[in-house]
Amino acid sequence: MKSIMEYLRLILFVSGVLLGVQVPAFVDQYGQRLQAHTQEAKLSLDEFQRDADRFFAGDIQKLISHYQQNPDQVINAGGDSIEAIYQRYQLLNGALNQFNQTAYSRFEQVAFEPMEDIRQEVWNNFSHTIMLDTRAIAIGLVLGFLLSLICELCLVGCGKGCKHAYRALKPKGQSTLKSEHD
Repeated sequence: MKSIMEYLRLILFVSGVLLGVQVPAFVDQYGQRLQAHTQEAKLSLDEFQRDADRFFAGDIQKLISHYQQNPDQVINAGGDSIEAIYQRYQLLNGALNQFNQTAYSRFEQVAFEPMEDIRQEVWNNFSHTIMLDTRAIAIGLVLGFLLSLICELCLVGCGKGCKHAYRALKPKGQSTLKSEHD
């Protein structure tokens, strides 16, 4: 039984390591998609930025206001569309700048402040890869250790809880099977 527990502990550790080395790959794919979406939003905005440069000294907000104040409903709605593209670009560009600040900021953003639509897109299309750099190996080892430790603590806690419950429910004066047959 003891060797089975050792193998189970080893399986948990290896599973944790394999999960852990996926984390940097996920973060990397998130960054690639964030950059691609930012570039796409910029390309969508470039044509309007040229008009803003030409007619409003580069101020795209003035171009948007000009469209939105136009009495023609179609042109007015176009202003709302340009504003939506502009706001999306600003949001994506800010997220990309935050993502690229430090190596740690990449993980922090994905874990705590992600662009939900992009994180979901990465999750839905994630290609499992194993990046064997020091960062991936370190995360893998830490996650493997933590998974093993947590499971071990849960099993020990459950075992002690069951033993305590058994002793509490056992009628007093009843001996254990081992002592009856000795």
